[in-house]
Amino acid sequence: MAIAVFDIDGVVRDVSGSYRRAIADTVEHFTAAKYRPTYRPTPGDIDQLKSEGIWNNDWEASQELIYRYFERQGQSRGEINLDFETLVAFFQSRYRGTDPVNMNGYITQEPLLLQPSYLASLTNAGIPWGFFSGAMRAEVAYVLEGALGLENPVVVAMEDAPGKPDPTGLFAVLAQLQQQYPISKTTPVIYVGDTVADMWTVQKAKEQQGDRFWVGVGVLPPHVTSDRREAYIQNLEKAGAAVVLSNVQELTPELIQKLVIGC
Repeated sequence: MAIAVFDIDGVVRDVSGSYRRAIADTVEHFTAAKYRPTYRPTPGDIDQLKSEGIWNNDWEASQELIYRYFERQGQSRGEINLDFETLVAFFQSRYRGTDPVNMNGYITQEPLLLQPSYLASLTNAGIPWGFFSGAMRAEVAYVLEGALGLENPVVVAMEDAPGKPDPTGLFAVLAQLQQQYPISKTTPVIYVGDTVADMWTVQKAKEQQGDRFWVGVGVLPPHVTSDRREAYIQNLEKAGAAVVLSNVQELTPELIQKLVIGC
């Protein structure tokens, strides 16, 4: 029928109080000074940046928000003393916490957006599935193996492939699934994500592997408020989403069939 590949952040888990909170903390920390007001980016500020489609990496997104803040203050990037490794260490101290092995930071406060029974329904319908995420492998394992209890899921994480919208990681997920299931090189693929970068990844995949049918499915992340909902949907659709759902579990086997019918 089709293959389903999922992004994780904003699709499988709610990161509005974790990754996005860590972005805000990081920007606030590195822009703070006694002689100027503190700048803490709002969820809308972060969404606006990510709508550009190239800021999937949250460390780089934090750095870019800091640079743009100082540029608004009249400084050039060359004048800004910002060490990226120091920024990453601060970010991780908030997200993973003070114990990087057991993790006691914001990552422990991420509600799940899907249940194992949903993935079982895809399996029962003959739909292979896997995950392609820009999160680090240990952070992916925390949710997939820890919270969801999945055993050896097919997943490509930050360390395994270039960042989105480069589709290399998406192709790597397919390669792994093809080793486990009787999948042809023309079996349709649905990639589910919550950002413009996710939808662009599908468009790049189409350009590089045009013999396969690709479908981008957008999902509204929980942090999107009602007054920003329509604009967020429009951004995903402009980036190529065939449909935008309120929750990933709305992508039923029946809807998947409708999305790939006739291909």
